[in-house]
Amino acid sequence: MSFREFLGNTATVTRLRESVRADRFPQAMILAGPKGAGKYTLALMLARAVNCLEPMESDGLPDFCGHCSNCTRLAEAANLDERVTEALAAREDLRETDKKETRIMVQTHPDVLIVPPDPPQLLIKLGQVRQVIHAVHYRPPREARRSFAIFTTANFMKEAANSLLKVLEEPPAHASLILLAENPQELLPTIRSRAVIHRLGALPAAELETLLAVRRPELKPQERALVARLAEGAVGRALSLELDVYLASRQDALIILRNALKEPDYSQLFRATEAYRAGAEGQEKTQQLLRALGSLLEDLLLVLAGTPQYMRNVDIAGELERLAQGLSLDWIEGAARAMTQTEQGMRRNLLRSLSLDAMAVSLAGR
Repeated sequence: MSFREFLGNTATVTRLRESVRADRFPQAMILAGPKGAGKYTLALMLARAVNCLEPMESDGLPDFCGHCSNCTRLAEAANLDERVTEALAAREDLRETDKKETRIMVQTHPDVLIVPPDPPQLLIKLGQVRQVIHAVHYRPPREARRSFAIFTTANFMKEAANSLLKVLEEPPAHASLILLAENPQELLPTIRSRAVIHRLGALPAAELETLLAVRRPELKPQERALVARLAEGAVGRALSLELDVYLASRQDALIILRNALKEPDYSQLFRATEAYRAGAEGQEKTQQLLRALGSLLEDLLLVLAGTPQYMRNVDIAGELERLAQGLSLDWIEGAARAMTQTEQGMRRNLLRSLSLDAMAVSLAGR
């Protein structure tokens, strides 16, 4: 894989490759963009381009060879979910006393640290930032030209964010920190002010549909249209979105909305939310439900705004227009606030099924 295969955002990618060519790669950078836009893929590409042992060019700009030892080892980190699963399994094998002190990190190259959110809260924690500080400050690169630390989320614990700020105030000359963020506003203003921000924008839905016709031929035309809109312009999300999983989550989200906006059927509601139990599987399922609910609320808002042509859930446009009848902007704002409170409760390990029930009942009472 090379920069030629990175889809979309040509201007941003060109600027970053030019900084590699000029040997002026920033010491702190934020890659901002929607989930699935390719932030992590691009961050790994940049680390490979900077540290490639046999650098080459494509389209007149720096590229990486893909076969030297630095490139191949960094490529092993491309499947982040798989690497995190391996790290979690390794932590489970430790003694109980050691588990509490061990934070999840991914490192397939000695000079490149990848920092994912640490379960179960799925936040970047103080211990992870301390490991990064030790690595970039006290351990100069051994096999690379430049050390990298890639934070895969902007969700930091307060102590971790403050600790990161210290290293950004006096960044080492031989290292670069890359923060990936769907919304840079989640980061402290003092962190944003010390980093260069590059944004990855959304691709048009029509362009994604064309790509899906080639890369996911199993999808029917109507399914391609739905996936392209649900992806919100993000290539990675379009290529990886499991439509059947989303539709199952959306069905439960529709039950919550129907319960709130039509004649309440609490027995159906409780049967649906009963499936959202504890554990990692329940957590992921809950997140999928809340994302589906969020997309439905946004579509209802588009209907109220008189722009239904921009809806994502195009296959149920008729039902959403019926649900929107009699709705107000205040109701949608309150529903979005209730959903956010439920998401925050998930991070505090509240009982998921009860939290979802409470949210649904509160919506019905608005």
